[in-house]
Amino acid sequence: MAIALDFGTSNTVVARWNTETQSPELLSLTNLSQRGSQTPPLIPSLLYVEEATMPRLLAGQAVRDQGRDRPQDSRFFRSFKRGIGAEVTGFLPDLDGVCPDFEQVGQWFLDTVIAALEPGDRDGADLVLTVPVDSFENYRLWLSRVAQQWPVDRVRLIDEPTAAALGYGVEQQSPILVFDFGGGTLDLALIELGQTTSKVRSPLGFILKWGDQSFGDNSGQRPQLARVLAKAGRNLGGNDLDDWLTDYFAKQLNTAPTRVLTRLAERIKIQLSTTPEASEVYFDDETLQSLQLQLDRSQFQQILHDRGFSEQLDELLESVLQQGRRQGINPDAIAAVLMVGGSAQIPAVQDWLAGYFPTEKIRCDRPFEAVACGALQLAQGLEVRDFLYHSYGIRYWNHRSQRHDWHPLIPPGQAYPMAEPVELVLGASVAQQPSMELVLGELSQDRGATEIFFDGDRLITRRIGPDRTAAKALNDSETARTIARLDPPGDPGVDRLRLQFWVDRDRFLRVTIEDLLTLETVVENQVVIQL
Repeated sequence: MAIALDFGTSNTVVARWNTETQSPELLSLTNLSQRGSQTPPLIPSLLYVEEATMPRLLAGQAVRDQGRDRPQDSRFFRSFKRGIGAEVTGFLPDLDGVCPDFEQVGQWFLDTVIAALEPGDRDGADLVLTVPVDSFENYRLWLSRVAQQWPVDRVRLIDEPTAAALGYGVEQQSPILVFDFGGGTLDLALIELGQTTSKVRSPLGFILKWGDQSFGDNSGQRPQLARVLAKAGRNLGGNDLDDWLTDYFAKQLNTAPTRVLTRLAERIKIQLSTTPEASEVYFDDETLQSLQLQLDRSQFQQILHDRGFSEQLDELLESVLQQGRRQGINPDAIAAVLMVGGSAQIPAVQDWLAGYFPTEKIRCDRPFEAVACGALQLAQGLEVRDFLYHSYGIRYWNHRSQRHDWHPLIPPGQAYPMAEPVELVLGASVAQQPSMELVLGELSQDRGATEIFFDGDRLITRRIGPDRTAAKALNDSETARTIARLDPPGDPGVDRLRLQFWVDRDRFLRVTIEDLLTLETVVENQVVIQL
């Protein structure tokens, strides 16, 4: 059985492969999914912690049904995906003597979703999880740790835009531009769909957990191929637009931004996707007065303009188009533009995209379900050829600035498996050094990174300028950062170790180390970390 789970900042979607119809179908999970005529059955990414020590949890629609989605309640969590794997400035509440971080909250939510699956769908299943383009490896590693506890047979990852390209069912059109704008991230990707030139089966996707190593049955045909030509992403989503609207209304009302005000701002934003004007009533519990919030589309567009929204979209799109041009693909050659995510339904966003592409090429009829449905193709024999979005480097002490800095090792855009290794020569830094340590990190793009912090009770993201390098250490622990023992001990001034790094087909960073003094290979083809 194949299951796909698209864990989103605002909503989560679960899909299953129907073996009879040989097509995906969306699952409605009791107490978790929204009910009624809405299609598809979305699971609100909400969590309420009734008891933290022996966890008693409410998740999804049950939080709303029981009225536990009160913004001022410290046991209520929303938009927690944005904080997972990030260094968040601020504090989370103490619940029953437990202070859960975002990783714990995210695990509680996903555990609840997995537990709600029917045993026949869950036990021994082939599970595919989707991830944003700009997700750091810390987020992927967190998913790996969480997935090891589930009773599924195998867990694999696929980028959300790549999955969306398959979920729209446009295999005959290529290349395809995917515009994925959700609650927490904005991802763009240029995808080429086709068939491999070989019938040889190989591990497909980024595998977190191994089980039965058989792959989808394509009746002896060559497996389908999704080749990622270009991609770019940013921690910019519908939640940021909610915060901008909140600040706008707070200034109008001469009051401080609150989570209640943010909730009303979100509702107004959603209304403006279908109506030219929107309004909500705001109750100030300090003055005991009711005030009406009103906004029309032109005012909303002005707010977006004042925040430099279009410029950020322009920058991301140009990055993807430039990557495409380097491979001989001009923008006119793009056959289809697929819009994904709830925020993609905002008219201002659609109008912006229509300024670049003919309207007949743009589709926005499967904004919520395309990612989960397309991810299931990975379990049916799809082969994905991708590249590393971030760069990777080693940490060193910069004597000029008197702080740690990073030396690039593997550039962004590196295809894997790597054809040639990257070589590095190291020497000892102190007399009689018994071992050599090396801290590897994932580096941000030159365009700048994003920091996440609390502003009152709001979780805010803010861009870091390109003059500040953002990096996330991947192996900075007592045991992981030691790469080799030196026998005899090393002394400064002499090259001692030659290291050769490369990334294999499964995104494992591997290393072979030669001791230049003894001429012995002290480490051979050893996994350092999974990227």
